[in-house]
Amino acid sequence: MTSQPEKIEQYFIIDFDSTFTQVEALDELARISLKNHPQREDIYKQIEDLTNASMEGRLSFTESLQQRVKLLCANREHLKMLISHLKKKVSTSFSRNTVFFKKHQDEVLIVSGGFKEFITPVVTEYHIKKENIYANTFVFDDEGNIIGYDKENPLSQEGGKVKLLKELNLQGDIYGIGDGYSDFQLKESGMIKKFFAFTENIERKSVAEKADHITPSFDEFLYINKLPRAISYPKNRIKCLVVGDIDEEALSQMKREGYNIRHQSTIEDKYLQEAGVLFCDEHHQPTIEQLENAGRLKVIGCFGKVASKKLSEAAGEKGIIIFDDPKQNPRHSDFIPKRVIAFMNEGKTHMSCNFPDLQPPRVNNAHRLIHIHKNVPGILAQINEVFANHNINIVGEFLVTNPQIGYVITDVDAGYDTQVLNELKAIEHTIKFRLLY
Repeated sequence: MTSQPEKIEQYFIIDFDSTFTQVEALDELARISLKNHPQREDIYKQIEDLTNASMEGRLSFTESLQQRVKLLCANREHLKMLISHLKKKVSTSFSRNTVFFKKHQDEVLIVSGGFKEFITPVVTEYHIKKENIYANTFVFDDEGNIIGYDKENPLSQEGGKVKLLKELNLQGDIYGIGDGYSDFQLKESGMIKKFFAFTENIERKSVAEKADHITPSFDEFLYINKLPRAISYPKNRIKCLVVGDIDEEALSQMKREGYNIRHQSTIEDKYLQEAGVLFCDEHHQPTIEQLENAGRLKVIGCFGKVASKKLSEAAGEKGIIIFDDPKQNPRHSDFIPKRVIAFMNEGKTHMSCNFPDLQPPRVNNAHRLIHIHKNVPGILAQINEVFANHNINIVGEFLVTNPQIGYVITDVDAGYDTQVLNELKAIEHTIKFRLLY
């Protein structure tokens, strides 16, 4: 009898400031505690400069921490306000991936030069175990004022993360995710297998250029490591081509979602062929011929009226949804991106000019599959036959049609192999198939 190869343990070392959260917590604490201080702006600037100097490796962490804590003038009441603030500032791609944290509770470690007093209440809401949180601790006086920190803690010292990991002596493959120089030091020391520079909130070039991989979102990290995730494909891998006069607020919404924005003066074939999303104005729209080769294009957001019914129909035949704004809605900077994002995230087609209308509710703990096909009889039966043959439970299913296409959204229980997806794509008259989450 052949013995099974032993499974290699994996550990995920995650930074807190500007990684798990969008902000630097000590900087935010300063803004709270110094709100009424006459020199507050000068002190904020000093603290931010000290943070950046340390994160970029220009100042020792110990020196930076000592000086920042001295400048804080904070107490326990300020910490309570900070915790409430930080809970609203969890990085978007972390907050949507609670499934990963739940499944990997034993392997996820928060390792930070920040402080347990504000880190623990934030991260434990994401199934992270208290015993897996490694950070500094404040020292308080009898009135509850912060007067210092525990200097014996290795994380308060230069190279602290390296010292801590040596003490922990974890056996297995260790992956580090963070934005700062102290995170890169883990890789430099040889303590971890790979270092992922997290750039969703801030990109420190001196750190990013030394990383094994730049990860603009936590989705990207989970995707390349084939780990459970909320969305099937990271947004940073989807190019959003922008042509014409498009409101900056509309683009900032797409940037916040994580899309890779590309500006061009005209719609060129080579750029359209790479794009998953196209934003254009009334004067810059693709031709029917260009859509023929735009195999990755899923959605067009037209800021104005779409050129013709023929263009709408041609897009529909390729499984490309169009949202336009013929009335030039005063809030169209919001109107188009909201609909594009709802389609990309949840499959909603409401107010499209070429797809049948569907607004399905989001279902938790399920996978959402989208099947776009020519409107011919019998397709739904074939889709359900594939699920039945693989003993997959359907949680919810929606079918809408127009004279041209059929649009099916199926929510299924978690757990199936890629063969299911291949069989769904192979159904005759299929135009496009997408796995949403």
